[in-house]
Order: sequence, then structure tokens, then C-alpha cells
Amino acid sequence: MTLIQFSRSLRAALIGAALMCGPTVALADIRNYEFKLIEPTVRTGPDKIISVKLVERITGKPVPDAVIFATRLDMAPDGMQEMATKLTPVPATEPGTYSFKANFSMAGRWQLSLGAKVQGETGTVENKLVIQADK
Repeated sequence: MTLIQFSRSLRAALIGAALMCGPTVALADIRNYEFKLIEPTVRTGPDKIISVKLVERITGKPVPDAVIFATRLDMAPDGMQEMATKLTPVPATEPGTYSFKANFSMAGRWQLSLGAKVQGETGTVENKLVIQADK
């Protein structure tokens, strides 16, 4: 009987050790990433550059090499979703910074909608940022 008890105790100890000593990889959550406007205001006119930074919320560090696959710029904050303009990606100057050229045809609030994939993460980072265009 003592051999059976010893065997059970040993098995329980090994299972406990395996659970306690297993890999402690902390998986990040896609909600830990966000886009931030570098400059929240812009002058109206053609070929204006807007830049955003993709950062990890906890550390504040920029996230380079994300794949931005969804972009839209419209006047939804002022109730004019149909007033959209084309965004053209332009090279950025810093890692984690993403820039676009756009035509801000009128003054008001413009909504920049972005969707991106972060390497090594599942899911999509989606943000809607408001830019104020002034004359």
C-alpha cells in the first residue's frame, strides 16, 4: 500500500511541477496597440501630409513594420460620411510612424480610419482618429 501512495504522491508532485514550471510566455493582446496622431490639426488644401504613430499602450514604444491594409479619410465627425478623400501612403521618417498624403478640401473635422496587422499578433488594430482641418 505504501508503494501505491508513494506513486500517487510522486505523480501529483510531477504534475504540479510541470504546471508551475511551464513556459511563462505572456501573450500580448491586440487591444494593447493604438494609433496616435502626431499632429491633430492640418491646413486645408491638396497634398497635405498626416502622420500617425503605432504604439504599444503599456510601454509607449513605437511598433515598426505593421501592415496597414485599411485606410479611409472622411468627414464623418461633421455628419458628412460621403465626403471622403483618397489617402496615399508616403515614406515615414521614423520606425513606427506611418504617413499619408491627402486632399483636405474643406475646413472641419475629418476622421482617419485605420486597420493594421502587427507582426506576431493575431487580430487587427483598428482606430478612428479625428483631425481638425483649418483654413
